[in-house]
Amino acid sequence: MSKNYVQIDPKDNIIVAITPLPKNTFIDVAGETFSLQGDIKQKHKFALYDFNVGDEIFMYGVLIGKAVLPIQRGTAITIENVKHASAEFNDSKEKFTWSAPDASNFEGRTFNGYHRKDGKVGTANYWLVIPLTFCENRNIDVLEGALSEKLGYQTKKDFAVDTDALIRQFKAGVTEADILNTPIITTKEEIEKNRVFPNVDGIKFLKHDGGCGGIRQDSETLCKLLAGYITNPNVAGATVFSLGCQNAQIEMLQNAIEAIDPDCKKPVHYLEQQRSESERKLIEEAVKYTFLGLMEANKVTRQPAPLNKLVLGLECGGSDGFSGISANPALGYASDLLVALGGSPVLSEFPELNGVEQEIINRCETAEDSKKFYDLMRAYSAAAVAVGSGFENNPSPGNIKDGLITDAMKSAGAAKKGGTSPVVEVLDYTEQVTKPGLNLLCTPGNDVESTTGLVGSGCNVVVFTTGLGTPTGNPVAPVLKMSSNTNLYERMNDIIDINAGTVITGEDTIESMGEKILDHIIRVASGETPSKAVLHGNNDFIPWKRGVSL
Repeated sequence: MSKNYVQIDPKDNIIVAITPLPKNTFIDVAGETFSLQGDIKQKHKFALYDFNVGDEIFMYGVLIGKAVLPIQRGTAITIENVKHASAEFNDSKEKFTWSAPDASNFEGRTFNGYHRKDGKVGTANYWLVIPLTFCENRNIDVLEGALSEKLGYQTKKDFAVDTDALIRQFKAGVTEADILNTPIITTKEEIEKNRVFPNVDGIKFLKHDGGCGGIRQDSETLCKLLAGYITNPNVAGATVFSLGCQNAQIEMLQNAIEAIDPDCKKPVHYLEQQRSESERKLIEEAVKYTFLGLMEANKVTRQPAPLNKLVLGLECGGSDGFSGISANPALGYASDLLVALGGSPVLSEFPELNGVEQEIINRCETAEDSKKFYDLMRAYSAAAVAVGSGFENNPSPGNIKDGLITDAMKSAGAAKKGGTSPVVEVLDYTEQVTKPGLNLLCTPGNDVESTTGLVGSGCNVVVFTTGLGTPTGNPVAPVLKMSSNTNLYERMNDIIDINAGTVITGEDTIESMGEKILDHIIRVASGETPSKAVLHGNNDFIPWKRGVSL
């Protein structure tokens, strides 16, 4: 894809500028020859034909907008001359066939993961500390301060100061010179080398602002989400704080865990502050129970596991005009490879499937899932309209600046992450992945809310494509960031794991890049290559509130 411009699909009547194109540049595409009427920015689009007001605009082979002004061939497509439009859809599925890609390069490959008693395999081994209500967030902070650094886990600082060493020297009666020569700085890397529990990757503290005050359904949903985190294969067990009077009761969480895993063997310790003798006693018990849990979790070691144990979250954010050309379709090919190997990729962000609904419906294996997806999309769209918005308002200022001017254009590129395989199941928010193959999960387009939901539904690793850059991570699952362009990868290499910009420059094909992605996922899942988000401690966790606050 090293040309200066490209027509992505034969149906497309707009062309993408791969490089900046000056006015009067000669264009030869799809049998049409003409010159540009003005400068076209890199990643932006220009008209292949003359458009009248009301004419339909196609990209990726689907309707993405309509002309609201006359547009001359060779003129830039902008938010001033094109407005969002998307194709109609219904819940009747058409015949769909799929040819799996050649996955022979990965046959027999394994990753080294943490095997759980329920048959799932984790790519990490964490202990969770969870509040059932925001009232307990302070106690979560106290527990973090008492445990993380002392046990050798990542801190929010780049180094630790060992004041205890100076105190010991003072009590020993040393000289001023001895005090000045006493080393007291420990780096983050040195702290991690001295972990008390080497087989436990960390303690994660999932603070949030829910659990009480909203509608009852929000607390029920929160408990289902937290249950999904506790039963996630990357988690060994949990310490749960309850105030006592909140909407999100302990029993509600216990029921949610049982619904996912009726025979759950993971240790979960519940502490209720309103039943405790004092706050100090509560913290003392929490520290001791958590320490016992870590002792148990440390007994588990990484062992080989087949690739069909990978549950891969497919996410995008900070998208640009190249996302749907390089990073997303390459991730889609990796997704197809994983399906061919018996794994379970999960596509989310329902507002960013606007305009490709019929294609998704046709790919559903059952009529029930086609209808479920149809109903979820209609209900979500109606909810957005009810609060004075709509899917057409989804593109952010950054998206628009970088060439994604309508939601349907953004969505058609975003959907490429899901590859081309059949949809085996459609899941609402917090429902669990149970079937091998491509799953759909209803989440918002919001990056962190969506990633939070993916992991809560069972994903043990996430790949996050971006064209503008993002530091987003997750407390439980490694989140690999992949750039759509090489410039971003070079500028933000400290937070980007994989560069798909080589597809744009022609060094890679979609297929070769897809294989590189899957290979990188395997190395991360095995603990060989840490994701940049894990290295930086990006533990982003935002539950999705679908109701109002009462």
